[in-house]
Amino acid sequence: MGDTRPKVKVLICCGGHFESQANRQVREAMQSGFEDVLGEEQVIAVDISGAAFAISSWKPDLVFATGSYLPESTYFGEVSRTARACGAVTVFWATEDPYEQDAHYQIADDFDVIFSCDRWGHHFYQRDRVFHLPLAASPTLHYGEIDSSVEKTVDVFFCGVAFSCRKEVVRSLMPELQKVKVRFVGPGWGEFGPGFSDARIEKTQLIELYRRARIVLNLGRSLHFENKRFMIAPSTPGPRTFETALAGAFQLFHEETYEMRRYYDADEIPVFNNRHDFAKLLKTYLGNPEKRQEMARKAQKRTLENHLYRHRIETIMQVLRDENLLKS
Repeated sequence: MGDTRPKVKVLICCGGHFESQANRQVREAMQSGFEDVLGEEQVIAVDISGAAFAISSWKPDLVFATGSYLPESTYFGEVSRTARACGAVTVFWATEDPYEQDAHYQIADDFDVIFSCDRWGHHFYQRDRVFHLPLAASPTLHYGEIDSSVEKTVDVFFCGVAFSCRKEVVRSLMPELQKVKVRFVGPGWGEFGPGFSDARIEKTQLIELYRRARIVLNLGRSLHFENKRFMIAPSTPGPRTFETALAGAFQLFHEETYEMRRYYDADEIPVFNNRHDFAKLLKTYLGNPEKRQEMARKAQKRTLENHLYRHRIETIMQVLRDENLLKS
């Protein structure tokens, strides 16, 4: 049988040298999702500085921009105008909502459709054709086999920048964390003492560190770069949630918005929002490797079935068809 995938040419562009390492990895995962859905030959990725020329030359059906719309010098207007002149549909997937919400004027009028990674944040664009679309995980980048024979060397592991909101949570949990073996890795954690490090690690190392931890702590962030007008609280779990689940790690998720149950059940990823609940979860799961592994398998299965970038790209393509922007 022939290839039945839609014949849609997609050009992906990003913010160039302003693109953070985290956004670069997310963009690469999105590209792999497009390739899974449409085929590798239908997808190219370019720097924003060369996007207009590439659009004119390659004539894609869909121009897909993603990432941050800060700083001011990241200008998507030329990309959008060139795409429309070629008859291409334009889409932006905002990966930093709601932290940059006040600056969305930079993209609000440049794209046919906008997808926001945050459920609450997507309501504040004040235009039509704005949809909520969570980030996800990539089998190529994040999948890990669950192996009960792997030695667990750490009780509680966390990797990420020590934003002030995360420090506040960790300080509240310290009476419990001091009872177990911890490893916190990321800029800003060194001041907390033994078990805490300012080091940065690569994503490739992260999967192995997950495998060595009994519990992976999942702490959200609330850092308002440009979110002072409405002070929108972040709602949707970030990509690390889906990536960690796909890696086969057992997570404890800190939340105050009760959004997690839209994505994972209680027997897949437990949640807490105070020291008392955290202590109960530690007592329940730290000494129960069979239960941890059972729940990690369920979360990984859920991710494989519902939360890969392939699934998100399929959603994007369906929305574009529903909006009569794409025919195939």
